Amino acid sequence: MTLPINCEPLKTLIRTVPDFPKPGILFYDITTVLKDKAGFATLIDAFAQYYIGKEIDLVLGIEARGFIFGPALAYRLNAGFVPVRKPRKLPAPTARVNYDLEYGTDALEIHLDAIQPGERVVIVDDLLATGGTMQATVQLVRQLGGEIAGLGFAIELDFLKGREKFQEYDVLSLLHYDE
Repeated sequence: MTLPINCEPLKTLIRTVPDFPKPGILFYDITTVLKDKAGFATLIDAFAQYYIGKEIDLVLGIEARGFIFGPALAYRLNAGFVPVRKPRKLPAPTARVNYDLEYGTDALEIHLDAIQPGERVVIVDDLLATGGTMQATVQLVRQLGGEIAGLGFAIELDFLKGREKFQEYDVLSLLHYDE
């Protein structure tokens, strides 16, 4: 059995930005990992190592940073990629879910024909905080009849306890922060 890839060194590449997008929020900026060729490769390799062999049909990437990981991971898993978008960005008929953020409200949409009933999907995003964005995406997958094989995050803010909302799912977070 292969040991999991140690992603802890990637923390040195993550930039923290205080008071973004509003006062009191500490933003974990992964663009600094993405521009580092070894850092980005490590991130994708760690996701792929975890999901290879789990018969994944589709990787869903949540706008916007999930669009970065999703296609690369889908390629590695020999799976399709499906974007989950902000409202009015997709051209064909969509399903839509409204949800609460830590600092407001938003909505997500997916094409009605993006997932066939029974298809196994992994949903990826950059960050698990309170879990609102992922909850909305999970609802979209359920509406379309998909089977959720996993939820993948580059970063998890453990102190916000977002993971507790997903106890029935296989949740993978490559990096954890306790403050």
